[in-house]
Amino acid sequence: MADSSQLKSDTLMEQMKLHLSSDAGKELIKKIGLVYELHIAPKKLGFNEKIYVVDLKKGEVKEGNYEDGKPDATFSFTDDDFLKIATGKMNPQIAFMRGAIRIKGSINAAQKFTPDIFPKPSKM
Repeated sequence: MADSSQLKSDTLMEQMKLHLSSDAGKELIKKIGLVYELHIAPKKLGFNEKIYVVDLKKGEVKEGNYEDGKPDATFSFTDDDFLKIATGKMNPQIAFMRGAIRIKGSINAAQKFTPDIFPKPSKM
């Protein structure tokens, strides 16, 4: 299997793990309570994707497919587009209309997938 090497998103996913254990993260879990599977491709959708599960029921982020049934929504995007969406630089609805995101699953669940669920990047 091809190594998807380092994605810029990997750092954000590590921060997300810490964020979910914080008070703000615990509020998210109570408020959203959904499971998202993210397919993040280095350059082109569908190729060398790295898969993450953001479980806002249990409050965890894991690499690999979701194993407890079906996720509430599955997203596919490139590494750059994912970061733009997660940091609030790109509106998720506009990204979807432009074809920058592919979504499977519940549209209601997908609409709750906003930049607010991600930790704010720390300023260096």
